[in-house]
Amino acid sequence: MQTLGDATLIYALVNVSIRIAIWVLPVFLYLRFVDKVNVIDYLKLRQYWKRGIFIGILFGLVNLSGTALRFGIPHLSARYVTWNSIIGTSILIGFIEEIPFRGFILQKFQERMNFWMANIVSSLLFLGIHLPGWIKLHLLSVGTAVTIFVFGAIMSILVHYSNSLWSSTIAHSLNDFLSFVIFHI
Repeated sequence: MQTLGDATLIYALVNVSIRIAIWVLPVFLYLRFVDKVNVIDYLKLRQYWKRGIFIGILFGLVNLSGTALRFGIPHLSARYVTWNSIIGTSILIGFIEEIPFRGFILQKFQERMNFWMANIVSSLLFLGIHLPGWIKLHLLSVGTAVTIFVFGAIMSILVHYSNSLWSSTIAHSLNDFLSFVIFHI
């Protein structure tokens, strides 16, 4: 992957394709062939989609305001605008991570326990999947771990109360766009 150049379109497309194959496709296949359910309905992508989009955008605006208050007005830089930062890290990461974590894992745990316990367990798993990357990049800290756990819990709350995966998908994508492309944090 490194030989493709991490700022190229081909890198972004290969990166997204690998993530979809590892994270999203197994969820779709499991739900379709093992659980034998309508995948789109189970993942809460059809019902209440307007409410989900509205809540996701609203959360994104609140997040923008809070981030601007915390870090100040962003200094835009073309250096942070790459194919991968837009396609892989911003637009599609919400979809790629929300399908397995809030669309599948959270709901599967909710079939066996109450929402709050399912939220804690799925948020811990969400945190866990980020640990190897942080360790490799030497970015692991208690503060970062707490932030990602809380973010996962908030995404679960958005899905729970909107009854739509679109709320967390959009909120997650906007969060990553703000973090990596706009504010560089």
